[in-house]
Amino acid sequence: MAPMIQEFEDVPSPGTKIELTDVESTLRRLLLDVAAYIDKDPPASYDEYGNCVTPKHLQDQPVTLRFTGGWVRDKLLGIGSHDIDIAINKMTGYQFGLRLKQYLEIPGNPEKYGLDGVATTDKENAKAGASDKSKTVGGLHKIEANPEKSKHLETVTTRIFALDLDLVNLRKETYTDDSRNPQMDFGTPEEDALRRDATVNAMFYNLNTQEVEDFTGRGHDDLASKIIRTPLEPYQTFKDDPLRVLRLIRFASRLGFTIDQPALKAMRNAEIKDALQRKISRERVGVELEKALQGPDPHEAMRLIFDLDLYFTLFCDPTSDPAKHYTPDTAGCRALLDELETLMEDGSTISRLLLHDKDEQYLAWMLAAAVPYRDAPDPQPIQPGRKPPPPIPSTVAREGVKATNRVCDVITASYMHRNEIRDLVDRVESHRRRPERANGTSSNPGRDVLGMAVRRWSASWRSQVLYSLLVEMVEQPDSVDAVQRKYSAFLTHLQNLNLLDAYTFKPLLDGKQLAKALDTSPGVWMKDALDVVMAWQLRNPDVKDPTEAIQEVKNHGELTSSLVSHFLQLTVRPLFAKSKPNSLTEQGRKKNDPGLPPKLSMMSGNVATTPWKSEKNIVALDLLAWSVRSLDAKTVEQYWHLLVPPILTFIDDVEIRWKLMGVGLLRQTLAATPPSLLERTGLAPVFEDALMPCLLHLPSLTPEPDSIALLSTTYPALLALARLQFPITPPSTSKLSPEPSRQLYVKNLDHILRKGILHSHAFCSQYPGIVKVLYDNLKVMLWELGIDSVNHIKYILPLLSDTLSHPLVNTAQQQDLLISALLALQALIQNAWPRMVHYRGEVLKGLLTCWLAILDAGVELPVQLGLEMKKTVQMLKDAVAQQVPWDEEMTELTKVDGRLVELLQVTC
Repeated sequence: MAPMIQEFEDVPSPGTKIELTDVESTLRRLLLDVAAYIDKDPPASYDEYGNCVTPKHLQDQPVTLRFTGGWVRDKLLGIGSHDIDIAINKMTGYQFGLRLKQYLEIPGNPEKYGLDGVATTDKENAKAGASDKSKTVGGLHKIEANPEKSKHLETVTTRIFALDLDLVNLRKETYTDDSRNPQMDFGTPEEDALRRDATVNAMFYNLNTQEVEDFTGRGHDDLASKIIRTPLEPYQTFKDDPLRVLRLIRFASRLGFTIDQPALKAMRNAEIKDALQRKISRERVGVELEKALQGPDPHEAMRLIFDLDLYFTLFCDPTSDPAKHYTPDTAGCRALLDELETLMEDGSTISRLLLHDKDEQYLAWMLAAAVPYRDAPDPQPIQPGRKPPPPIPSTVAREGVKATNRVCDVITASYMHRNEIRDLVDRVESHRRRPERANGTSSNPGRDVLGMAVRRWSASWRSQVLYSLLVEMVEQPDSVDAVQRKYSAFLTHLQNLNLLDAYTFKPLLDGKQLAKALDTSPGVWMKDALDVVMAWQLRNPDVKDPTEAIQEVKNHGELTSSLVSHFLQLTVRPLFAKSKPNSLTEQGRKKNDPGLPPKLSMMSGNVATTPWKSEKNIVALDLLAWSVRSLDAKTVEQYWHLLVPPILTFIDDVEIRWKLMGVGLLRQTLAATPPSLLERTGLAPVFEDALMPCLLHLPSLTPEPDSIALLSTTYPALLALARLQFPITPPSTSKLSPEPSRQLYVKNLDHILRKGILHSHAFCSQYPGIVKVLYDNLKVMLWELGIDSVNHIKYILPLLSDTLSHPLVNTAQQQDLLISALLALQALIQNAWPRMVHYRGEVLKGLLTCWLAILDAGVELPVQLGLEMKKTVQMLKDAVAQQVPWDEEMTELTKVDGRLVELLQVTC
């Protein structure tokens, strides 16, 4: 990149005057007046401790002030400058600054220069001198000497008329071989000029004579010839202060000047490079490098660094063991710099979208400098389980050149995402070249994939893509044009999809809205879940209203499926990793050899093996429940292997509350499960083996409320499993025909009825709540069995008749039990009606005894109970009336007790 400065002609010769601006003229006048003020009242030559503060040979000299260095150079080149270094012949900058402040505190003095005085508060100081119209002088800021930071003496800074002033005394430097930090003394103008880094920076502007002073004798000529050379012999100049190597590189690239050959030779010297690495402050390295790369020609600065073989000197980790430090391959990096400079200037898509401002261009050069470390091994954690250190390129930037946190973060992100970026670029390119593969599928990543990638890469994604591009150009030097076309097509694709600013897109829903839609509590899960919402939002760019997203969640749309996948894989699955049932394979199928059952300790409340029992994971279980409620035939098959393990884990747990949750989730899952899936996975017997033991949790070992809740959930789940396992119309892939399937279904229900309902009734007939649950589910099973109910009449009818024969109607629970018994009896009559003629006496016994017992107790017959009893009698009549003289039999019964007329509906 060509230097962004004007061509220099007619550089004024030494001794000529420089034309000052009005502000600079006012500043000169102020400073000269302060000097005269000091000369009238000279400072003490000794401080309060008796130390000489002004050398004897200077004590009688008047105060002489000079503008130095860069300001003089830039003025001679016709470049404006707002930074002015002011050299004082006989005072330190701090001493002069105090007298400047003192002078401006004299009433009437500030007004001579259009000023109001010196800032006295932090608020005033923040605004002081901020513009040429500001009338307040900035407060004096003393910068202490800090050799380790390349500051060898104290200076004082202030701000006047938007000019930043540095006040410092003329000095000379004496160096030792083992340090770049000199011994500083007051010096002459000649000594001060000769100690500087370059002749063009060593000229002064004398405020008294208003002339340019060139004490090296070569500054003016070198400025005119555009040459950078050292005032003294180069080797010794750099040996005294290796930092000058970088300063010369910076000035050469900034000004578009050429470094003379003796200086270049010394800069390549191994001893100088060693001194640069050993003696120099890394903070100062970073300052010089940053200035160079943010200047008008960073390409030239980087070129010089590589050509002078300074790369490893600067870009290394000085904190690491040199013997273990990774040595990168810099082959091709010099050519890469030329390619990068061309990219910045050619106005291409890459230039417009990746290098469109100064900040991105600066980052581009830093990333180019990091490219040689692209293959560095990844650092390992200091201790197992700990976070690993940053990648080596980031460490080199942070420790080698003290790059800012932001720069290091961009380098880290670029390095970490480089493979992902390359993969997406290749996929887009593959689609561009061959939109559809032979099998009809597309390699093109969707808008959601690309958009979420840009969001994941965050605001610096452009720089990260550029880094990937730079790496590929270095690795494929013969295909640079093709690589650039590929990345250009990728960027164009992002632009066409309106994804360049995807990292700024706001989700339609916030966490609270999503939690409300899912009917759960907010929590840490929301962050990742909102990414799922954003991916859906990217796939549906026309959706702008948050209510549409909420309805999508509630109505089990596309977004629901994405959330189900997310919750099951990332939120739920990890909680059950250590408690997975041994009867399952990874695919959610039945394992042929399940092995030994888990230890009881594994099924207890041990948080290490059952983290899902922890209070902090309650929300995760809410999300599991929501996911199950949201299943359909497609999603249940897709996530089957993720659903079954936690469900069986719950059912197998020893605590009733978890069993209840597991059985409920299984029932909901089965409702969405196609029969073919259950048959393929072979899990029907696994589910049945898990559910049947739940029927044994009965009083008194299990509290009656817990038992009622578990039985009320388990029987419907068993019935749902049976219907799914033996459908009336088997799936086309099934080996069963409709008739054998029906037979197996009946056999399964027979098993549940005998091992469950009849067995439980035998042990719990004294618990009305339990018996009611049994009768409610008995009714359902009888309707499912149909005519096959006849096989169970001799077992069922005595139970129902016995319950009716000992009626209690004092409580609502007792009334409900009688109604449940009647409903079950109705189901038995209607489904087993061919055999009812033989059992009509048993049926009537229960009904008549119940009716009369209630009347004998003097209790008002509940309306609902009375209606159901009459309905049962009518159903029995319909079943047997054609086989027996029903009316005669009923008439005989009413003769025994006339109170039966209403029940038997006999006409007298």
